[in-house]
Amino acid sequence: MTGWIALGRAPDGVRACVMRGGQLAEQVTAGTEAAALGKLSEPPDRIVRIGDGPPANLPAPVLPREGRGLLGFSQSSPPDVIGGWVRLWIAGFLATRPNWDGVINATEGPVSHWIHISAGEAVSSQSFLTPRLVDALGGAETSDADAMADSLSRPERLAAHLRAAEVSGNLQALTGHLIGAELAAARAYWLGQQVAVIAPPPAPVATALKAQGVPCDTHAPDDLLAPGLAAVGKALGM
Repeated sequence: MTGWIALGRAPDGVRACVMRGGQLAEQVTAGTEAAALGKLSEPPDRIVRIGDGPPANLPAPVLPREGRGLLGFSQSSPPDVIGGWVRLWIAGFLATRPNWDGVINATEGPVSHWIHISAGEAVSSQSFLTPRLVDALGGAETSDADAMADSLSRPERLAAHLRAAEVSGNLQALTGHLIGAELAAARAYWLGQQVAVIAPPPAPVATALKAQGVPCDTHAPDDLLAPGLAAVGKALGM
């Protein structure tokens, strides 16, 4: 049987994606690797492991150059780790934009990553726990634009802003303040740059960037899986 499988742990469990003829033929998620493989109708013999092993140190090419896996990225200063699935999404985004330079903001589970991309390489990164904080504090999926702008201009007031939003029960303001503080800290990544946001809808970071006049494309992670897997498979000779 022809084809291959991408297999690795993601925030929602172990994910398995079957590729045949350059197309994504099947995708399942389960709690364990064995359970994920067991859910597939006919698992291929060849496996590309996603995020399994020591991550590649930045700067590093987005596409792998050898082996049978797609490692994540790591950075020593500031310390950061980016999962292999995020690298796969980036590969999918770049598949139709081979000369694209700019910054990608990718949200994977509880972490928001800002990654500088140039000449097909991930150059540097800065990551934030904003999604985790939104969940922990009971924030809304969408953000209040005024709250976002307030914390963007005065991030040192974040703790006070959050308390005020909590007392008033304004959950959109709570989310807006957290995202505004993230944008303030990540300003060097998005100011004057091409920006692409990879996040499930409603992608509040994209809304916040557009409110600041920053043009950005928004992509759902699942939409980038197939082109990313095709690009990785080609790079690895699958």
